[in-house]
Amino acid sequence: MLHRKLYQFCCEGREVCVFLRDQQRWIDRAQILDIEGDLVTIRYESDEEDEICAWEELVRLDSIGAVSHKLASVPKGGFDPLIAEDCPDAEKIRKSHPESNPD
Repeated sequence: MLHRKLYQFCCEGREVCVFLRDQQRWIDRAQILDIEGDLVTIRYESDEEDEICAWEELVRLDSIGAVSHKLASVPKGGFDPLIAEDCPDAEKIRKSHPESNPD
C-alpha cells in the first residue's frame, strides 16, 4: 500500500512530508523523484547557516514510517474570500457585523 502511494506521489510530483523511522525525523516539503526496487529517491531543501541547500537521499522503503501531504491551505488574516457572482444567496458567506447592545 505504501509503495503504491509513494508511486502516486512520484507521478504527480506532489510535495510530501516523509517520516524516517530509523532516524526518527521528518523530512518536510520533499518530493519523491524515483522508486526503484526498495529504494526511494527523495529531494528536499533545508536552510543551513543562511544558505538554502538542496538534498537528494536514497532511502529504503522499509525505513519510511509515514508519508503525509497537504490537502489544502487557507491563509490566516483579514481578507475577504472570493465569492462567485452566481452563488445562491443561501450559500453566500455573510460578513458578521458587531451588534450594538443598547445598555
